[in-house]
Amino acid sequence: MKAVKKSSEIMRMLDERTLEINLPNKIGYERIAMECSSSFAKLVGFSRDRIDDLKTAVSEACLNAMEHGNRWRSDARVIITMNFENDTFSVSVEDEGEGILDMPDEPDIDRKLDLLQTPRGMGIYIIKQLVDEVELNQRTKQGHVLRMILRMTAK
Repeated sequence: MKAVKKSSEIMRMLDERTLEINLPNKIGYERIAMECSSSFAKLVGFSRDRIDDLKTAVSEACLNAMEHGNRWRSDARVIITMNFENDTFSVSVEDEGEGILDMPDEPDIDRKLDLLQTPRGMGIYIIKQLVDEVELNQRTKQGHVLRMILRMTAK
């Protein structure tokens, strides 16, 4: 699948079950991905709770792609591909960089809440809590992909 590089083409339907969003590497644009994924999931019948999980996971994945994958490069893009098939919603978030080089350890939530550790570094942990499956740092020609799977009913 070839990514759209024109900034005027942010979204395109690849087929009845697949949607692609091509975003600038700029904070705030992750909201477009959140809203598109929310609308798509609502259209295919996901519950409000599952849609909220999806929106949060998509936002975290996009922000990670912008910061850790693309290193905030203004010329880089974030490509989000969504597919719904057999009661399963899959989302791939692709960066044009190195991906997350060092996967963070499981956070110590109590230490973070007590401000004994930085509150950062929670994105992957949050994603793992909200989705049914996650695959990290799959290499592509352009960069790396984080892939998430959500089923209509939570695991």
